[in-house]
Amino acid sequence: MTNKISSKPRVLYSTSLGKAYLGDSLELLPKMKDESVNLILTSPPFALVRKKEYGNKSESDYVDWFMTFANDLHRILTEDGSLVIDLGGAYLPGYPVRSIYQFELLVRLVKEVGFNLAQEFYHYNPARLPSPAQWVNVDRVRVKDSVNVVWWLSKSKNPKADNRSVLKPYGDDMKNLLKKGYKANRRPSGHSITSKFNRDNGGSIPPNLLELSNTDSNSIYHKLCREAGLKAHPARYPLGFAEFFIKFLTSETDVVFDLFAGSNTTGSAAESLNRKWISSEMSREYLEGSIFRFDRKVNNFRYYK
Repeated sequence: MTNKISSKPRVLYSTSLGKAYLGDSLELLPKMKDESVNLILTSPPFALVRKKEYGNKSESDYVDWFMTFANDLHRILTEDGSLVIDLGGAYLPGYPVRSIYQFELLVRLVKEVGFNLAQEFYHYNPARLPSPAQWVNVDRVRVKDSVNVVWWLSKSKNPKADNRSVLKPYGDDMKNLLKKGYKANRRPSGHSITSKFNRDNGGSIPPNLLELSNTDSNSIYHKLCREAGLKAHPARYPLGFAEFFIKFLTSETDVVFDLFAGSNTTGSAAESLNRKWISSEMSREYLEGSIFRFDRKVNNFRYYK
């Protein structure tokens, strides 16, 4: 299948909970109602030196390009809603020095649009290959780049969030402490550890460093794309990434939106967590392939040719 790019949005498939639009989100956004979305979760095409097949912008153009979406993103969010953006880093052309485009974008979203920076996250992929090859493998002047910055932005200063929804299992040390008990005292650092430290809260609060490998090249999604003669999207965040923020920042039946859906990991995660979802993607081939993330025998799946 030719990887056709569509501009005018139309629904390619839907479920009882969501709709996947084929088309340019810049045309879809103005049609969306004010304060109709609880979470915008997306990984836009990164600003890279080399052009990729999924349509990334150059580092010099990136911030201005993304800002064309920004006011509508702010408008469609509920007052307690959040915008989460996963952004990879970039080097300046020809030199082993970093672009600061992610930080320039953050400043403009806060200063010009009115978003608040609720918290910064870092998405660490331990399985990422060494890059850029010239600086890491050839000249040996930089180390492997394995972290994306993730901006958690909010419309208000008190967005909806609950870290009890994303607790991690306790480690062995904490399990032993809960079993044996802990005597309240003051640590050498000056911190006072009270008896409340003995309380079992069902798990530990996760840090803002999310360690998630992206090694699903043998997944059902890839297998079915190959069988159908479709090209899998080459830049996907892990399902666990989408699940984390959807659990953390929304409740069941809330609405999740991804304006750069790619293989629609966001919609798939939202569906499995009983959230309503809207996704938009310009590439027909990528959106066709994303169908394989869904069980088409349940939830009233419909495909529109």
